[in-house]
Amino acid sequence: ALEAACLARFGTIRPTQATPILRSDNGLIFQSRRFRRACGDYRLQQEFITPYTPEQNGLIERFFRSLKEECVWQHHFAGFEDAQRAVSRWMRWYNEGRPHQALQYRSPRQYRQEQAAKVV
Repeated sequence: ALEAACLARFGTIRPTQATPILRSDNGLIFQSRRFRRACGDYRLQQEFITPYTPEQNGLIERFFRSLKEECVWQHHFAGFEDAQRAVSRWMRWYNEGRPHQALQYRSPRQYRQEQAAKVV
């Protein structure tokens, strides 16, 4: 998932510009040697929020709330693969079609395209 996120966000597995910061809570997975090594391999700097302060990571907390409300709680999954397909479809819609209030009711894809057009 980390590799796919780097590819989607930066167009490469190992960003070469300024070191991106990966902010997370203090969960065991993010503290593990394997995950820390992967962050180093992908040239990502880890940043941890203060324990028990999810508001410091509000964007991802809101994302997961939307995922639960709009996808997970709306389905009765037949199994893991069914859930994986539904979540993948929802994430694609979330990034490419779903209007976001914070982006003046544009999808993230529309917003990125508009920002890229301004640079040219």
